Amino acid sequence: MSRHPCLPIPREQRFHQTDNCLYLISTTHNYHVFDDIHKDVDTNLTVLLDTLKNLRPGGGGVFNFISSWFVYGETTLPASENTPCHPKGFYSITKLAAEQLLASYCQTFGISYRILRLCNVYGPGDPGASPKKNALHYLIGEMRHHRDIPLYHGGLFYRDYLHVDDVARAIDWCIHKAPLDCVINVGSGEKLLFLDLMTFARDCLGSRSAFVRVSPPDFHRSVQVKDFIMDITVLKNLGFSPSITIQDGIKHLCQI
Repeated sequence: MSRHPCLPIPREQRFHQTDNCLYLISTTHNYHVFDDIHKDVDTNLTVLLDTLKNLRPGGGGVFNFISSWFVYGETTLPASENTPCHPKGFYSITKLAAEQLLASYCQTFGISYRILRLCNVYGPGDPGASPKKNALHYLIGEMRHHRDIPLYHGGLFYRDYLHVDDVARAIDWCIHKAPLDCVINVGSGEKLLFLDLMTFARDCLGSRSAFVRVSPPDFHRSVQVKDFIMDITVLKNLGFSPSITIQDGIKHLCQI
């Protein structure tokens, strides 16, 4: 949790060495309800509060909080920062609650903040890619081994993807250029059909994988939205634009 100069802080530590913080501690999916019903609450809310209470009231710093597109839930698309949020699932609900607690705490104690809602992030370097998290990366790995690929809705749904390098650059951009005490969407703004992404990756790999249309399981349907498209007008108006196209990003994933 830091701004320049870089002062990384261990995940277990709740005290920070600067009033300017970049906060990334979070769970990453809605499935913890099956193995640890408290995990999303403990991680996304309790740890956040334990960190916030150590901020200096009126210290002049900025708390930059990384959130997720999951907070929008089933809502009007493309989703802007002012679009009503209807999250479903423990991860999604606690991320929105964390945003609200953060805003309330900062307003109470005179601390500035930003909330950055990330779209789907993809790219190399995620050893935990799975059907639950970073599915694009995971399925490219499956196609590399010519395994058949089950696709919810036959891949006929939309997502907004941004390469991890562009995400890091966008976060840094917002820390330096964005107004305070606001929410900012971080994404590409592109309406990407998942089946098209899978087909492009399969062609890049020369894979023999077949796509198999499957219905999402009941739990997935109850906590996950089918389509998501992000409105990034605010981010664009700050002067940011992605540097890595989805095609170039997928090509790179297929080569590593």
